Amino acid sequence: MLLAATLAVTASNAALAQKKYDTGASDTEIKIGNIVPYSGPASAYGAVGKAMGAVFRKVNDDGGINGRRINFISYDDAYSPPKAVEQARKLIESDEVLLLFGTLGTASNSAIHKYANAKKVPQLFVASGATKWNDPTNFPWTMGWQPNYQSEGRIYAKYLLKQQPDAKIAVMYQNDDMGKDYLKGLKDGLGVKSSNLVAEESYEVAEPTVDNHVVRLKSLNPDIVVFFTTPKFGAQAIKKVGEMNWKPVNIIVANVSASTATVMRPAGLENSQGVISAAYAKDVSDPQWATDPGMIAYREVLAKYLPEINPADQSALTGYNMAQTMVEVLKRCGDNLTRANIMKQASSIKNLEQGGLLPGVKVSTTATDFSPLEQLNLMRFEGERWQLFGDVIDGRANGG
Repeated sequence: MLLAATLAVTASNAALAQKKYDTGASDTEIKIGNIVPYSGPASAYGAVGKAMGAVFRKVNDDGGINGRRINFISYDDAYSPPKAVEQARKLIESDEVLLLFGTLGTASNSAIHKYANAKKVPQLFVASGATKWNDPTNFPWTMGWQPNYQSEGRIYAKYLLKQQPDAKIAVMYQNDDMGKDYLKGLKDGLGVKSSNLVAEESYEVAEPTVDNHVVRLKSLNPDIVVFFTTPKFGAQAIKKVGEMNWKPVNIIVANVSASTATVMRPAGLENSQGVISAAYAKDVSDPQWATDPGMIAYREVLAKYLPEINPADQSALTGYNMAQTMVEVLKRCGDNLTRANIMKQASSIKNLEQGGLLPGVKVSTTATDFSPLEQLNLMRFEGERWQLFGDVIDGRANGG
């Protein structure tokens, strides 16, 4: 009997030893913190956080992750960096979350970047394409998710050099890390042809409208106009071009402002015709994905858990896709829910395919490359939806 009891205790201790938790994790719960602008000038991105919550509610209804429920705590920072700092401190020090996930906005994440790393709390799958999130040497607790803005800028440059190598190009960009990253990628991609840039017009996110900036660009008579903006200003810019009956050869808008529901329709479908952007995710409004299993699953989640959101809102699909990646990482952590293991699992993803991503676009990371997505497909707005054209392009500086 003594031997049996000893064996039982040993087995029990072994089972306990296999489970490792940091603050925010237990046998029953995984606590995740999130910050999104549900209000303010970038409130269109609120759908990102709401869709993340919908995915996690479905996961919980299905039994959780390895038996643990996700406690998703999402706060509004109104796209204000000081507010983001306040909310991050609340999440880490008061709510005691295991990690930060999908915190949105370049400026807001920049404000909490050093803090999260000093606390050794994962700032995982940042909802911003700034290049700075891929710096595992100096910031080992921070990782982006979407293709970075410089990669996307280089892709537009490749297209323009091929199609219109001598065209005059005017750029309007948001005066923050996001806009500057996009601009740098475009200029790097253009190389010696960056002299084709006739305007680099910046605007402040606090401005109510960018109409005056668009008028200035028109006065320079460029062949190509590029808008590196957030959704509200992307819609304003495209609409203003149409109102002035301006017909540049091409209008390019950043992927972050390519939502059919929140940008193209508000800008006016008639004004949006022929606009070019790039995508890494499927467009739910595109009939070619009507019977696609990944899009069917997405629509079902939104219909059940987030019926007030239009599934065609690309921001909702972004939140859905990011949450899918997060769920996969947490599954791989098993019973070792330490912050270090979360980063280990997040940085060892190989060619992960997800139902909401375009064919050929895969999630991959390594310990020295914290950029999960690098591929994009160019697309053109025609009728009431985006039409993909060409092949998937790798946006890395040395990519094909």
